[in-house]
Amino acid sequence: MGAKKKYQAVVIGSSAGGLNALKSIFEGLDKRFPLPIVIVQHVSPDAENYLPLFLNNMKKIRVKEADEKEIPQPGVAYIAPPNYHLLLEHDKSFTLTIGERVNYARPSIDVLFETAAEAYGEALIGIILTGANNDGSLGLKKIKELGGIAIVQDPDEAESDSMPRSALGTVQVDHVLNLKEIANYLNSLI
Repeated sequence: MGAKKKYQAVVIGSSAGGLNALKSIFEGLDKRFPLPIVIVQHVSPDAENYLPLFLNNMKKIRVKEADEKEIPQPGVAYIAPPNYHLLLEHDKSFTLTIGERVNYARPSIDVLFETAAEAYGEALIGIILTGANNDGSLGLKKIKELGGIAIVQDPDEAESDSMPRSALGTVQVDHVLNLKEIANYLNSLI
């Protein structure tokens, strides 16, 4: 059984500069990309969640806001709603909570990554993109500890390099890639 069958989901965390980074990845993503992608992008608590609309306009894979108890489907990208932590349960369904902020953020990348690591184990790919804090580092470490793949955007390319550098200082990552390489790597799993 090759890599094409091994992975079941991708989680992505981004903050400052994330809109452009996600746009870059989605531009390079194959329309037939077969895995669910779950994204936490730090946004203001009262922001309209324009990210699904923005990414859907690229006419790649379908993008939507995650709903309570929904189970991620192949080839669909899910965005955490503003002001909610997005968790993955052991049955791989979503849970939305208004728990305490983690790393000053709700939604928190660490919360998604840690729960996704528990749900998917070695079948998970975690990606940290641009951002101005250290959210995601501990979650990416958990993904790696449970056998998943850890990818970090090249800090020299990131609009804000704090999150990628924090992840690199916390986790022995599998790949440090620029945005185009991230899209190509994901496509190689098809």
